[in-house]
Amino acid sequence: MKDFTAFLSAALPWVCIGLLLAIFFAQNSRKKDKKTKKNNYSTEGMALGMCFGTAIGTSFGNNTGIGLSLGMLAGLVIGSCIEKKNNNE
Repeated sequence: MKDFTAFLSAALPWVCIGLLLAIFFAQNSRKKDKKTKKNNYSTEGMALGMCFGTAIGTSFGNNTGIGLSLGMLAGLVIGSCIEKKNNNE
């Protein structure tokens, strides 16, 4: 069991970064097809997710890297689901 947790703590940040890049590139390719840019809170979500992930990872046993990557991934997913309102409309 000790080997499995060591592997999981080493591989999980890399898996999260891969998922993060896949989501990020999929969003960018979708924006190029429509030629109209939809504003969303993905950047703000990633920033807040990094902050909360670091705080949670540090408070639960010094897993800062795992908390940082999971928080960034969750923030991107949540932030990209919320669209910004345009003041000109």
